[in-house]
Amino acid sequence: MAKDFSAMEDSNRSANPSIHSVSDPARRIWVHGGLAGLAGGVLAPLLGPLLGGCAAGPAAGPGAARPLLGFKAIPTATSDAVVVPEGYVAQPLAPWGEPVGVPGNMPAWRADATNSAAEQAVQMGMHHDGIHFYPINGSSTRGLLAMNHEYVDDGLLHPGGLADWSAEKVAKSQAAHGVAVIEVELQRGAWQMVRPSPFARRITARTPFALQGPAAGHALMRTAADPAGRTVLGTLNNCASGKTPWGTYLSGEENFAFYFGGVEQPDAHQARWGLRKTAFFNWPAFDERFDASRHPNEYNRFGWVVEIDPMDPTSMPVKRTALGRAAHEGAWVGVTKDQRAVVYSGEDSRFEYIYKFVSRDAIAPAGGGLTQAQANRELLDHGTLYVARFDTDGSGRWLPLVHGQGPLTAANGFADQGEVLVKTRQASDLLGATKMDRPEWIAIDQNAREIYCTLTNNSERGAPGKPGVDAANPRANNVMGQIIRWKEDADFSGTTMHWDHLVLAGDPANTRPEAKGNIKGDIFACPDGLYVDARGVLWIETDMHASQMYKGELARIGNNQMLACDRATGEVRRFLTGPTNCEITGATQTPDGTTMFINIQHPGENASDRSDPADPAKFSKWPTGTRPRSATVAIRRVDGGVIGS
Repeated sequence: MAKDFSAMEDSNRSANPSIHSVSDPARRIWVHGGLAGLAGGVLAPLLGPLLGGCAAGPAAGPGAARPLLGFKAIPTATSDAVVVPEGYVAQPLAPWGEPVGVPGNMPAWRADATNSAAEQAVQMGMHHDGIHFYPINGSSTRGLLAMNHEYVDDGLLHPGGLADWSAEKVAKSQAAHGVAVIEVELQRGAWQMVRPSPFARRITARTPFALQGPAAGHALMRTAADPAGRTVLGTLNNCASGKTPWGTYLSGEENFAFYFGGVEQPDAHQARWGLRKTAFFNWPAFDERFDASRHPNEYNRFGWVVEIDPMDPTSMPVKRTALGRAAHEGAWVGVTKDQRAVVYSGEDSRFEYIYKFVSRDAIAPAGGGLTQAQANRELLDHGTLYVARFDTDGSGRWLPLVHGQGPLTAANGFADQGEVLVKTRQASDLLGATKMDRPEWIAIDQNAREIYCTLTNNSERGAPGKPGVDAANPRANNVMGQIIRWKEDADFSGTTMHWDHLVLAGDPANTRPEAKGNIKGDIFACPDGLYVDARGVLWIETDMHASQMYKGELARIGNNQMLACDRATGEVRRFLTGPTNCEITGATQTPDGTTMFINIQHPGENASDRSDPADPAKFSKWPTGTRPRSATVAIRRVDGGVIGS
C-alpha cells in the first residue's frame, strides 16, 4: 500500500527490547567488523551478505556458482512507463475497472468513473497487489490469476472525487477492495482475459467469510448482526499473498485500522491496534459496522489471514484465526520434512512482529472425491502459532503463543486461546518478542530452506523516545530499508534459528553513512515485494512513497523498480522500472517460467490531488492514456525463453 510515513500506524508501546537495542554493542563486532574469526564457525553460512552484497547460503543447489542473470540491466528511470530489458516485452493486462468475466454480468469500465457500486463489484478492483498463477491442467498458457485489491484512491474512483460523500460512494469503495479471480490465456503471443469464465469471481468488503479456528465463535468476535461470531462480511486492505501447496490462495488483511473510527477515547486493546477517532476512509458515516463506538467487536473481525479456493467459485472464503490477528502483510507456506505446513507472516507497521504457524497435521493428498484444497480445508485450523525473537549474536527463538504457557494466562488478560489470538500483539508484547522495522513480504527458498523478509524502512528509528540502532538495524532515520534472512536450526518447524542481513539498501553516492547501504550492483531503496523463482533467483520489488521519491537521498533512485539477485555471485541487477509514482508489487510465474506476472499499483500516486499542476508525478496516464489505473503486467522474452535467464 502507498505509505504516508507521517500517518503510519505505530502503536507498540510495550517495553520489549527491539531488535535494535537488545545487547551490549561491544559483543556485536561480528557485524561491525572482525568477521574473519567467525567465517569458519556456525555463522559461516550467514555471513556472506555482511561482507558485501546479496549472497547464497550453503544449500543454493547444483550450479550455484554459475551466474543466473542473463539479461542486461536497465538504468533508473522517471518516465511514465514500464521499462524492461532488451529482448523482453511487458504487456498491461486486467486494469482496474475491466469486467472480471462473470457470465452474464460484464459491465464495461467508463473513463469518467460513473460505474455504479454494483458494476464495480464485478469489475477489477483498485490497486492490484499480491498475485498468483494457478495453471489449468498444468498448462503454462492457460490458467487463473488470483490477486488482491489493497485499497482505493477515492479521488479517482468517483466522478465527484472526494466531495459529497454518500452511501453509494462507500459501497463503491468497498466493492473496489478485496480479491479478484480471473481466467487468462496466451493467444498469438499475448495474454488475454478469458471472458466469460466459469472461474471469474470478485470478493469484496461485503462478501461473506467463514470464521474458523480457535477464535471462531469467541465472545470478542460476536456482534449484533452475527451473534454466533462465525460469519464476517468482507475482507479489506489485502496486501501480499501466498500460494499453498494444496492449491489455495492466502491473503493478509493489513492496515484494517484505517477503516474504523467513532471512538472518542480508545480503550487499551483498541489503542494497541491503532484505532483512531476518525477513520482514514469515510466508511463509518454510511456503514455503521465500521463505527467502533457502536460495534466494538467488528474491529476484532479484521486483521486475519484469509484463504480462498480460486478453482471453486462457489466456495466460501475463510478467515483462519489460528494464524493470529495482526496487520498481516501476507502469508507464505513452507513444508516440513514430515509434510506439515509452516506459514510465515509479518505485519507492516513500525516496531511490530514476525510470526510463524506450524500445522498439527500433514498436508493431505486429493482423493475420495475431494480436491486437494477440499482435503485440507481444516489444515490451518489446528497447530501452534509462534512469534520471533531475534538475538544480537545472530541466533533467534520462536516463542509459542499458547494459552497457559508463560505469561499468557487469565491473570494477564487472556482467558483462553481465542483471546490470545484476537490479542496477538499484546501476547507477543508479554513474551518479549522482537520489535521489527515494518516486516513486509516473506519469501521461502524451500530447497535451501532459507527465509527472507523485507524490512522496508523506519524513519522513526532513533527518534526521541523510540528504539535506537544496533547491529541488526544499524541505521537511524532508516529511509532505505533492508532484507533480513534466517535459517531454522532444524526443520521449518524448529524453535531456534540463525539470522543475518541479506542486504542493506541504499546509494553509495549519499553523504550520510546510514543511507549508503552495501548493495553489490544496482541501487534501490525501500524493498517490499519478494519472490524466489524456480531457478533460485530472488526478485526484489520496491515501494518508495511519492512524498519522498526524487528527493534527498532517494533522488538518484528514480521510479520504483524490480531487481534480480543472484545469490551465488552476490549481484543485484535492475530488471524493470515502473510508471510515475507507482509501486511494483506481486510476482508469479507460469510453470515453465516463460511468463512472469507482476502488478503496478497506484500509478501517479495521489493523482486525485491536483493542487500542484506543475508536478508531473500527479498526472500519470498509465496504462490506457486516461486516468491512471492499477494493472497486471505480463512479461515475456521475445524468444520465448525463461524469464531472467
